[in-house]
Amino acid sequence: MRTQAGLHIDPGALEAGPGERGLEIVVPYTEWALAGAVLQGAAVLAAGAAILVATCLMVGTAAAQTGTPSDTQTATAPAAAPAAPAPPSAYHQVGMDFSFLFDGYVDANFNNPSSGWNSLRNFDMRSDTLHFNMGKITIDRAPGPVGFHLDVGFGEIFSVIHAADQAAKGLKYIEQAYVDFKPKSWKGVEVDVGEFVSAAGAEVIDVNQNWNYSRSLLFAWAVPYYHFGIRTSFPVGAHFTGGVQLVNGWNNVYASNQGKLIGLNGAYAWKKATWTNVWYGGPERDKNSPGWRNLFDSVVQVNPNDNLSLYLNFDYGRNKNVGPDTAQWTGIAGAARRAVGKKGAITGRVELFDDVNGFSTGLAQTVKEFTLTGEYKFSGWLLSRLEFRDDWSSQPFFEKGQGNTSKNQPTVLLGMVAYFGPKK
Repeated sequence: MRTQAGLHIDPGALEAGPGERGLEIVVPYTEWALAGAVLQGAAVLAAGAAILVATCLMVGTAAAQTGTPSDTQTATAPAAAPAAPAPPSAYHQVGMDFSFLFDGYVDANFNNPSSGWNSLRNFDMRSDTLHFNMGKITIDRAPGPVGFHLDVGFGEIFSVIHAADQAAKGLKYIEQAYVDFKPKSWKGVEVDVGEFVSAAGAEVIDVNQNWNYSRSLLFAWAVPYYHFGIRTSFPVGAHFTGGVQLVNGWNNVYASNQGKLIGLNGAYAWKKATWTNVWYGGPERDKNSPGWRNLFDSVVQVNPNDNLSLYLNFDYGRNKNVGPDTAQWTGIAGAARRAVGKKGAITGRVELFDDVNGFSTGLAQTVKEFTLTGEYKFSGWLLSRLEFRDDWSSQPFFEKGQGNTSKNQPTVLLGMVAYFGPKK
């Protein structure tokens, strides 16, 4: 399962088991270490080069837009002359979209934990401090018929999502890196190969695409972050989209001893609602240990009008442990977002996560949380979120002061998010 400082990780769950060999990678560790050094250098160089190129292109575009017109251009145009076409976006160049995301927050934990950590949080882990979370560049070329997608950056989020990955160290700078194929003759079918985010969950890694700043308990402890392998998507009629995946496992790029996981997903879209279901199943352990890990995730999102959105998320997981025992976890979360004018929004979220055997959090407990988030957009590129959150546990799990514990953990947070990219 996922880890964070001071919390539990099940070593058996990170090993592999018997299963399919379709995507198995067998490479000596020394070669992966060399590949890691190369990938790390390449990631840094690629990010630097992309930022330099994008900056030059943006400056050039701005100069072209604000340059002094010639005498011919300043002459009175005929009344029937068509309007000049809009200049191309500075973020779309040579057939690729460039975007940049920066994310930071300041947080106060009313329990004043001496360790400086917020328990059960994955991306807003630091308490009573100002912290930079993520800096990322995205380069995307739509498949036509072949494209690619690359998310590369730095910050604590990248370390968290790759904490359990045994791949080369340089890969921690990559959130997604895949090639996609979508020829017209395939009639809407798309195939992606590489590292991509999981289809499970109502939330995502990038904070600007979520309604709250902090991620839910279900996103942090019930579902994976990403996979490495092959995924497909295909339309079935006018309203349904299906998909099949064959991947290495949960949060693994390189899994030398694991069997492969199968993923099935489907989404049915109405005019104002979408229902998505995802199943992942397969051995998630050493090949000599029997047993599968299964996860079912279901999300219903409803948009009654332009100002109101709601979602309901349910998860059920089951993992066959080494020996006769089986671990289970279940959870349900609901959220409602109401727009306030053109620049503001208020979102409330409630959820319950039952870690029946302590497989995810390290302690058998039932955890609930309530989050209230106020959002304000200062401009098209700068977003702020002020958030109050309280977590409750059936056990005295949360750190309080020096050496004490508590059954609840109230926090308040101010997050700032800057996004530069094409308007979508």
